[in-house]
Amino acid sequence: MANTNIGDATAKTFAELLSGTMVDVYVGATKRHWALHRNLLCHHSTFFQDQFGGESNKRDGKLELLDDDPKAFELLVKWLYQGKIDDVSSMPMDRKWDYADACQKLYVLCDKINLPQLKNFAIDQFRKGCNQAALVPGPDEMKAIYDTTRPASPFRRLVSKIAARQIMDPDSDQDAGAYRMCFEGSAEFAVDVVNAIREASGGKLFADPTEGDSCAYHEHENGRSCDKG
Repeated sequence: MANTNIGDATAKTFAELLSGTMVDVYVGATKRHWALHRNLLCHHSTFFQDQFGGESNKRDGKLELLDDDPKAFELLVKWLYQGKIDDVSSMPMDRKWDYADACQKLYVLCDKINLPQLKNFAIDQFRKGCNQAALVPGPDEMKAIYDTTRPASPFRRLVSKIAARQIMDPDSDQDAGAYRMCFEGSAEFAVDVVNAIREASGGKLFADPTEGDSCAYHEHENGRSCDKG
């Protein structure tokens, strides 16, 4: 598998990668079609080597990635052939969030096909896009990220910290209840968010709930407290 950027390849190497057999890749529920150079795919990824290379080439030059996103695969193709993806900083404001979302899906795709360098580019663009658009993923999107990434994924760490910050932000309308579906769907999400809050608190200890006014833990009739008749 390649360890260098395709943009740094010599003219001879690049010509060899763009020669030979073409393969057909179908992506997403709509089966969007790409015809791509097999040599180039196998040069970049052991996943494609396993799909198309040597004795294992039993697919007749065809691969379906129906669970993946066509917009993410579009970014992958650009990187395969050009060694780069677009920088969200150069995009108009109304495109930044959509691009960040596509980069999140690109990250998941790269995790599947074993492209760590592009994963890093994708998460960088996602973070930058969120920052510049002043938007963050909501609970639905966070749940999808946990559903499609591995335990200890850096992307999980990122979104759990985003959730923790939203919960702790006094100006945010997102309290912990907003993430109920995430907590119910993934114990790892709950643990990661609690740990993120603990880390961000700087070790500040809450007041001891076993000390002080016990009335706070009593049941009362409406409008009453322990010191009222």
